[in-house]
Amino acid sequence: MGRRAWTWGRRFGVALVLVALVRTVGMGPFVDGVRGLGPRTLLAAAVIGAGITICSAWRWRVVAAALGVGLPLWAATAACYRSQFLNSALPGGVLGDVHRGLRHGTDAGDLGRGLRAVAWERTAGQVVQVVLAVGVLLALPSPLRAAMPAVVAAGGGAVLAGLVAGRLLARHGPARLSQSLRAVGGEVREALLHPGTWPAVVLASLVVCAGLLGVFLLAARSVGVDDGPVQLLPLALIVLLAAGLPLNIAGWGPREGVAAWVFAAAGLGAGPGAAVATAFGVLVLVAALPGAVLLLAGWLRPSRAGPEREPVGQAHELVHELVHSAARKEDGVRHG
Repeated sequence: MGRRAWTWGRRFGVALVLVALVRTVGMGPFVDGVRGLGPRTLLAAAVIGAGITICSAWRWRVVAAALGVGLPLWAATAACYRSQFLNSALPGGVLGDVHRGLRHGTDAGDLGRGLRAVAWERTAGQVVQVVLAVGVLLALPSPLRAAMPAVVAAGGGAVLAGLVAGRLLARHGPARLSQSLRAVGGEVREALLHPGTWPAVVLASLVVCAGLLGVFLLAARSVGVDDGPVQLLPLALIVLLAAGLPLNIAGWGPREGVAAWVFAAAGLGAGPGAAVATAFGVLVLVAALPGAVLLLAGWLRPSRAGPEREPVGQAHELVHELVHSAARKEDGVRHG
């Protein structure tokens, strides 16, 4: 019952945001966001998306190798394309990552490490993005600049308190919890903080952020928002942070609401903000379309019968069922 309430509550919240936004700015900005996208803009987004995908795959490969479940770059790139498309097309924005984590973990013979490699890779990317956003929002003018010192102090205090509490529990807490926390700490040091790992993770994450910002600037230009990077960069980072929240439906919801608010607060108007967010969502989906092709090719490929079926085929069936099961759960169907 709790899961069903959460699902319907999230849907209601997203619908409420979109209805309020449409009542405020009308349908025009959403139409403008799609209508302004020409072939050159779509092609540029696809090229930038390819760079983002390769860097994401490289980051994942580095983290997975540190955990002992490495994979080739070409396989990681294909999996990231599939993951990006599923994240863009399915509710929540995380099912694609579950897909690639389960599939890789099954192929590698260690499901737990396969899933954790994806989790740590995504966490590292989000941390770098947050740190970058905080630095930019402290340095450049934005609607949040005045509040940033308090936000940084509160966030830093919360992180420090969490680290201290975790360390105390790891040393003096219940045996099972203490063992789990020590294992998590050891894996973080091994997968993310090792001198042979963290420079590549940080570099790849910065390039991914730069690519997403480039797509955002393309979206802004396509709808006629020609302000310079100094004004648009802080707004873009705020919108990207909102877009990363797992509270959307196929990418829609918080991204458009926050974009309309932050553009209005910056004096650019809520309508242009909604239009830019719409164009950005379409460009991200277009850049992820190779993932749809790869998924379709995998589903149409004849499966091998018998006990000698390859592990890749078994993994594909497993993750295929997981995605469909998660989608069914979103519709309120219980599974035992």
